[in-house]
Amino acid sequence: MNQEEIEKTEQRTWIERLGQALMGEPKDREDLVHLMRDAEKRDLLGPDALAMIEGVLQVSELQVRDIMIPRSTIVFIPREASLKEIYPLVTNSAHSRFPVQDEETSQVVGILLAKDLLTYAIAKGAEKFDVRDVMRPAIFVPESKRLNVMLHEFRINRHHMAVVVDEYGSVAGLITIEDVLEQIVGEIEDEHDFEEEAFILQRSEHEYNIKALTDIEDFNDRFGTAYPDDEVDTVGGMVVKSFGHVPEHGETTRIDQFLFEVLRADKRRVHLLRMMIDIDPSD
Repeated sequence: MNQEEIEKTEQRTWIERLGQALMGEPKDREDLVHLMRDAEKRDLLGPDALAMIEGVLQVSELQVRDIMIPRSTIVFIPREASLKEIYPLVTNSAHSRFPVQDEETSQVVGILLAKDLLTYAIAKGAEKFDVRDVMRPAIFVPESKRLNVMLHEFRINRHHMAVVVDEYGSVAGLITIEDVLEQIVGEIEDEHDFEEEAFILQRSEHEYNIKALTDIEDFNDRFGTAYPDDEVDTVGGMVVKSFGHVPEHGETTRIDQFLFEVLRADKRRVHLLRMMIDIDPSD
């Protein structure tokens, strides 16, 4: 038997095993994942496809509480806020959807889409603006809802965001369809992202987006600093050290004249930062 025949035999054997797996042959999910990884090693399944399959399996095990944006980092729009008060919240956060909150009861009463403000930005009579006239109904889901069910509901009902509530009905966080999809396909680029090979992107005269994996040496070269790289060797590591914990989205910390804000992070590490340079940090 030559090499080509051996390879065909191995492929047939693997396909038979996969068929058995799909018919319920594996003893558990771990066996199925092992089979898929074996297929990837044999070049019968691409690494991206394998990652997505594993993501799909993981989604069926996770609950909304596992990936939701916590309440502490949510940008709320007060129900009685004027356009003058709302615009800075929208532009500074760069989000597209915002929960509208009744400040007296702390309850979410609707969802405001940033695009719905465009008409008021150019129209006269903005002083008559009432957020209740443009906000959309809010969707509420329990923390315990499974992600596969959540994704199905997002798709069927064409919703993009849901408010997560705890067992007492209080707001615990937010979840978006992008949060769920990222568990399957990996990180999805958004308005903060830039070219893959770039690590530091200047947004304005004193504002930058910086990937957490940026080498401290490169940071020092760019900004004329002299931060040591003996304990940590990336900007993300330096920022986490400043926090003293793995920060969540929206948290900020100051290192000398640099104010760092976390734009993207998960439970294990920071991914993307916004850095603002304070010309006079004593102010």
